Amino acid sequence: MEEKKGEVVLFGTWASPYCTRVELALKLKGISYEYVEEDLTNKSELFLSLNPVHKKVPVLVHNGKSIAESLIILEYIEEGWNTTPKLLPEDPYQRAKLRFWANYYDQKIVPSFYIIFGSKDKEREKAIEDLSQLLKVLEEGIEKDFPGQNPFFNGESLGYLGIAIGSNGCNYKAVNEVMYAVLISEKNPKFLSWVNAMKNCPLVEETLPPHDKLVARLRVYLASTQA
Repeated sequence: MEEKKGEVVLFGTWASPYCTRVELALKLKGISYEYVEEDLTNKSELFLSLNPVHKKVPVLVHNGKSIAESLIILEYIEEGWNTTPKLLPEDPYQRAKLRFWANYYDQKIVPSFYIIFGSKDKEREKAIEDLSQLLKVLEEGIEKDFPGQNPFFNGESLGYLGIAIGSNGCNYKAVNEVMYAVLISEKNPKFLSWVNAMKNCPLVEETLPPHDKLVARLRVYLASTQA
């Protein structure tokens, strides 16, 4: 059953892929929510009281109770709203493997983007190659764990892994434009085909930040890393 507006509040910032994750899950489940844009350079006292440990977005508030960390929020949404479409399959082993690769993406691949942003010249070339190798591990691991399947979708709809990876990976063209380099290339054809398929999903298209606006934000971030 759909929640009444005001019972679910998402504190986020528009450029954060972690916030995009939560929005995708809420929209997919048909959950009405209020969105509060948080200024990360001047965090509100309310926001800091909701996430005193990490002090980061996103934070989901459901009936006055706050939940932090995007992957944990996805699990909470899946368990709290026992409605279709489901984010995760019923089989516990399949669920565990999907969680494993979502964690791998966050722990290995996302940090490699930050390394690239903070590097120059030869260092950058090596960092881009390191990213390609990490993506290759992802490609091979997913093909091994999910032969003949598309684990980014749970049935016809976007699933847990698609939300986790697509919210970040689908922005690759904006990152390439900012870096004047090809970070994700034909060296990783499977990953490219996966994120392009997710980008074509109407829900993802409408929820991702606008390309030009994201490029402008990333340019500001890049300048801060090079200062």
